[in-house]
Amino acid sequence: MSLLAVPNVSEGRDFARLDRLEAALGDEVTVLDRHTDLDHHRAVFTLAGPAETLAGALSGLAGSATVEIDMTAWQGLHPAIGALDVCPVVWLSERRREMASEVAVEVAESIGAMGVPVFLYGDLATGADRRERAYFRAGGLDSLWQRMTSGALKPDYGPEQPHPTAGATLVTARAPLAAFNLELATDDVGTAREIAAAIRESPEGGIPGVRAIGLGLSTGRAQVSTNVHDPIAMPLSEIVASVQEQAAMRGTSVVEAELIGLIPEAAMEDYPEEVPIRDFDPAFHVIERRLKPPNR
Repeated sequence: MSLLAVPNVSEGRDFARLDRLEAALGDEVTVLDRHTDLDHHRAVFTLAGPAETLAGALSGLAGSATVEIDMTAWQGLHPAIGALDVCPVVWLSERRREMASEVAVEVAESIGAMGVPVFLYGDLATGADRRERAYFRAGGLDSLWQRMTSGALKPDYGPEQPHPTAGATLVTARAPLAAFNLELATDDVGTAREIAAAIRESPEGGIPGVRAIGLGLSTGRAQVSTNVHDPIAMPLSEIVASVQEQAAMRGTSVVEAELIGLIPEAAMEDYPEEVPIRDFDPAFHVIERRLKPPNR
């Protein structure tokens, strides 16, 4: 398998719809994982496949999401601006970086041709202020409409305003990251937001390469939701330790973790047993183990 892709769709509750979206990927790629979240109202697919078929699979998913998902009626905790909200193509070695970028641009062009505006972010961003997803998501889809309609924000591909129901899509090529959530022994969303602000990378400090927000779940727990951009250099054990420290300062603790999709094996180095990752199975959720060829 040459590349991975981790498309995020704004649907986490209708499993028949998710089955149709998955079917739209076709048979030329392997679905390694499908993670859904009712509160976030989001599903994350992890795909593996050769470059020559991955673009077609992602375009098929984008077309299905445009038909299936109506963002005008969407409500979820996770920030989102599109039916196919983000679509990263992932390289596993530096020599495949250019290949991943070429596939990502091909996918962006295809989605734009469907009438859905596409913004390139991360390493493919066309301006320094466009590198972060938060730049496009600020204020939600309503704000995006205003910014695009006024001409203040122009897409890299596709029409000059959001699709009437499918919104817009963010596309990039990147190395593997960790989407990693930590649940607290409190329902105080304010506490989760304070911790997120303390650990996220900012000019004032925080953990390099970490993006974080605080959310309140329907389970009655507050959650610190993070993206760790380099989980090899910054393994999850260090994220847990930082959040635990911040939580203790506020009279609470981390009780459980959640991993979205797959992760590099090195990211799990020295992971603490006292903070279990819900439903985590190394044989299933570690990238290298899933992609290891079978014994002959």
